[in-house]
Amino acid sequence: MEHRPVETWLTDMDGVLVHEEVPIPGAQEFVDALKASGLDFMVLTNNSIFTPRDLRARLLGSGIDVPEESIWTSALATAQFLLDQRPEGTAYVVGEAGLTTALHDVGYVMTDRDPDYVVLGETRTYSFEAITKAIRLIDGGARFIATNPDASGPSQQGKLPACGSVAALISTATGRQPYFIGKPNPLMMRSALNRLNAHSETTVMIGDRMDTDIISGLEAGIRTILVTTGSTKPHEIEHFPYRPTMVCESVADLVEMVGRGLSGMP
Repeated sequence: MEHRPVETWLTDMDGVLVHEEVPIPGAQEFVDALKASGLDFMVLTNNSIFTPRDLRARLLGSGIDVPEESIWTSALATAQFLLDQRPEGTAYVVGEAGLTTALHDVGYVMTDRDPDYVVLGETRTYSFEAITKAIRLIDGGARFIATNPDASGPSQQGKLPACGSVAALISTATGRQPYFIGKPNPLMMRSALNRLNAHSETTVMIGDRMDTDIISGLEAGIRTILVTTGSTKPHEIEHFPYRPTMVCESVADLVEMVGRGLSGMP
């Protein structure tokens, strides 16, 4: 089967370009190659804490220059989903500026009085009071949305509970499961493709996790590249019933591929 030329790149951020604030060798060279190629690209992250402007500044601090408009977060994907589902709706939000800003920008009103949705995102300071309020509002009929299913996240001190863990707490209390927007839901990929007016058959997704990045790319009909600089290690790949299109040690291995016009991509 002959594949169509690659015209669009999607790439995960954590584990592919950076570890926390530490750049992965070759990441800036890869981003520079993408910008020089003139191809469309988007950096994707399940992290809903920060706005694209915040994330651009954080990446710049790591020496990686990604334009603000080339960053797509689970918060932006959630806002787009809610805009499509129920324009000018209302939401009770447990999260930070990345999520509240995205919802405000699509015309949503934040309220704790009979909201259409409870929207759970990431925060480093989950409040028991806010979680209790979310439980009561869901019991009262609000629909339950969560930005991403990640159970934990990294910090310099060790593992932190993340959106998926808190969603499980709320689900246990209410008997209601959330709809997760972020990876591995292929909706995250689809919304990024729509933002770029791109097509799945001419797109490649780079990720470091088989159970989020690669499976969501696969289900969105996108070719996938696993880099082994993050969560999934080489010996773990065979544990999964699906495979990426390619496996590379890091994005440093992809700089030449971008530079030669992507010949050699299966």
